[in-house]
Amino acid sequence: MTHLEDRITKALTQSPTSPSPDLFDRVVESIDADRRRRRAGIRAASAAVAVVAVASTAVLTLTPRRNGVLEMPWWILEVAVVLVLIAIAVWLGPFIKRFGRAYAADVFHDNPLTGKSYIVLTDIVYYLIFAAYILFMVRFAPQESWGNEVSGLVTAQQLASSAARVGGILLVIGLLHGMNIVLMPVLGRLFSLNRRVPGSRTGSHQEADW
Repeated sequence: MTHLEDRITKALTQSPTSPSPDLFDRVVESIDADRRRRRAGIRAASAAVAVVAVASTAVLTLTPRRNGVLEMPWWILEVAVVLVLIAIAVWLGPFIKRFGRAYAADVFHDNPLTGKSYIVLTDIVYYLIFAAYILFMVRFAPQESWGNEVSGLVTAQQLASSAARVGGILLVIGLLHGMNIVLMPVLGRLFSLNRRVPGSRTGSHQEADW
């Protein structure tokens, strides 16, 4: 009998293994965790929709009319742009995290705790970038390039600037997210190699450090 046949015979004839005693609890916990993630995603999407709705209502309410035509002051558009950026941040962050969790778990399968910490750190970086971008791009007075310093009303130049700011943050997050996708397998491989270092060597280093 060959080695392969011997292994097949043992696999077919050995007594079945008993299920894990906490299997049911783990399944229930996994289902509850999935429900919590779905509810969090729904809340984030609802919050983003509410922010956009409030911004639209404020724009239509605060914008004066002259001869039936809306004449929007420049600051209303600026407030609307800031609210849109905040809504994108609130919606896009959980969306990326939801679909990136499985990818991170596959990359850091040898280091699950490291993978969880990595996701938390990337979330912090994500919101810091969004907050910094919003603060850098907010305008407190009409710009000379907008051509509305006298009228104080929204012009085509201001609309173009606002669209460029919204597109700019999407481009920045897209580039950083792409770099993260490429870089994460490299980091996962490095951490896996680090775990395979002999324990004696690690212990000697720790003793030397102490």
